[in-house]
Amino acid sequence: MFEARHSMDAPTTASADDGTSGDGGGWFIPRKPSKQPEGEDRQPPTVSAPPTVSAPPATEPTDERIPSAPQAQGSSPLLTAPKAKPSQKASSDAVLVQRTMAEIGPVSDKVTSYFYALLFTRHPDLRALFPAAMDTQRDRILKALLTAAEHIDHTDVLVAYLKNLGRGHRKYGTRPEHYPAVGECLIGSLSRYASAIWDEETEAAWVRTYTTISQVMIDAAAEDELRAPAWWFAEVVSHDLRTPDIAVVTVRPDQPYPFLAGQYTSLETPWWPRVWRHYSFASAPRSDGLLSFHVKAVPAGWVSNALVHHARPGDVLRLGPPTGSMTVDHTTDSGLLCLGGGTGIAPIKALVEDVAEHGRRRPVEVFYGARTDHDLYDIDTMLRLQQSHPWLAVRPVVDQRAQLPDAVREYGPWNEYDAYLSGPPGMIRNGVDALRDVGIPEGRIRHDSVEELVASD
Repeated sequence: MFEARHSMDAPTTASADDGTSGDGGGWFIPRKPSKQPEGEDRQPPTVSAPPTVSAPPATEPTDERIPSAPQAQGSSPLLTAPKAKPSQKASSDAVLVQRTMAEIGPVSDKVTSYFYALLFTRHPDLRALFPAAMDTQRDRILKALLTAAEHIDHTDVLVAYLKNLGRGHRKYGTRPEHYPAVGECLIGSLSRYASAIWDEETEAAWVRTYTTISQVMIDAAAEDELRAPAWWFAEVVSHDLRTPDIAVVTVRPDQPYPFLAGQYTSLETPWWPRVWRHYSFASAPRSDGLLSFHVKAVPAGWVSNALVHHARPGDVLRLGPPTGSMTVDHTTDSGLLCLGGGTGIAPIKALVEDVAEHGRRRPVEVFYGARTDHDLYDIDTMLRLQQSHPWLAVRPVVDQRAQLPDAVREYGPWNEYDAYLSGPPGMIRNGVDALRDVGIPEGRIRHDSVEELVASD
């Protein structure tokens, strides 16, 4: 259901209720999106407070990055909000939300467990939207919502994040009428475990915050419904086992699937219904419409192990919508500095192909990192690309410590380059630090949420 880069959840329950009874007092009644032609009046929202976040026009490109902080595998990505200027003052709602977050931090596991207990007890019909085994999903919904709430003042970053969530949640069968139930149970959990600081003012701040968040998601889903399916069926047409634990899986979608090089999608296998994992596209859009993914089987990884060890041509998968901001700006001539670690080379390869197809000669430097030579499973492909394109340099970096960022410091200068990172979370975090150290501005360092991409299961 509400999963993250794409997962979210919600609040409600009067503070006196303590989350154990009642129906939330009628809060969080979402505005159902109108399907009237543009230009006609919409019905006003019936939520308890109007949204305070204004979304940019759908046609306006956004270059906001949403990197994640360190977190457990399988958790939702966290937003990194822009640093506030000294003159900026947090809104009163943001202050109360952040105070609540600080209060529940030490007991976040209990908050999560209680949230789901409330949700499935009060609204048993929603249980079918979640995986049978909740250990793979357990913290995704709540963490995504709390992350969004904590950054309610950072409109530009937050809106892009929420619109992705809203579009992505369509594949779970999420409907506007589900949001009040989720909101009710979030407030019930927060009021119980932040009781020492919970009062009417705090509750009102959360109601307004969740109302804003949910409405952006609902509107984004409604807009997306007019132009795209909730998911695509995709038949496996080839399965290339490159190493004992890495496979290149190529699929044919049942409908045209528009995406950009550098983006990623969510994928569900028939072996684990309602369990979705994120994988980057391993090539730029192809004329034959085929899509390829590089998948590494990770320990206890349900989806990754199914794709590597069980998937065969003829199997049918489901794909969610494409998303991600690690794409090439073709309006500039800036060079590309690309760091790909392990299966993180997949979207880097797609970016190289994208530059080649646009025909503009711009330098592209690829550092392909692995712990052993054996792990450079796609090096032949990258070297063939280098032979075909004189503007491309591919530098394999084999290091047991996986110190790919250190190798980048030996080359350069990189001040005229846009940087792209894809790979394990530690590599990306170290890579961002290394690239800042060599003078690349943060705004030119591009990567998507760390745990949700290629290496995740």
